[in-house]
Amino acid sequence: MQRRLRLLAIGCALFLAASQSRADLSGLLDKLKGFTGSDTTATQPLTGSPSNAEMIAGLKQALDKGTRYAVDLLGKDGGFLDNARVRIPMPDSLNRVEKALRMLGQDRLADDFVASMNHAAERAVPEAVPVFRDAIQAMTLEDAQQILAGPDDAATQYFRQHTADALAVKMRPIVAAATARVGVTATYKEMVRKAGGFGSLLGDSTDLDGYVTKKTLDGLFLMIADEEHRIRTNPVARTTDLLKKVFGNAGP
Repeated sequence: MQRRLRLLAIGCALFLAASQSRADLSGLLDKLKGFTGSDTTATQPLTGSPSNAEMIAGLKQALDKGTRYAVDLLGKDGGFLDNARVRIPMPDSLNRVEKALRMLGQDRLADDFVASMNHAAERAVPEAVPVFRDAIQAMTLEDAQQILAGPDDAATQYFRQHTADALAVKMRPIVAAATARVGVTATYKEMVRKAGGFGSLLGDSTDLDGYVTKKTLDGLFLMIADEEHRIRTNPVARTTDLLKKVFGNAGP
């Protein structure tokens, strides 16, 4: 009888010890979960109407996605030159020079100059990524609400209206370095020299760096708007849970 009582007491003690161990382990796991920031709800899809913070984050994510899309598309050989929608043409101020060159059979020189401007834009585009991302961070809740209620390129319009001047200032030296690398100025001087009297009428009035900078930004904003339109209208383009939640509630 005493033997059975001892065995029962030992069994109870082991059961209590095991229960306490499981409680300690559960507590430890909870502490680790809190430390690492992991949460089972984090893996669940976002549902319901987006919060204010989610609206802002979703729009910033859309603009960032659009920027990466534009840079990947344009920042490569032929990105500008082979795309009729963004191809940088001869500046209007050089139309007479271009006509004179083509009349003189110097088509290749005119074409080389146009190609050099487009190649400069292609070289400059990847350098624009940090400039664009800094600008994206300035978006406010009021901006986000107006953008979500706006047209399919509302975020891009906001982006351009609020950042174009500052971006142009920051992008110009990047473009200037690119135009120097691909020889835009040298090609321009040779083109003007070959045009003879027509070229001499120009002087140094053509701001090539400013012109290429403007056209580079025009191309970037156009491609960003394309991607924003896709995100708003095509659920397949909403590649994250946040984009699905924010734009799924805002449109188709």
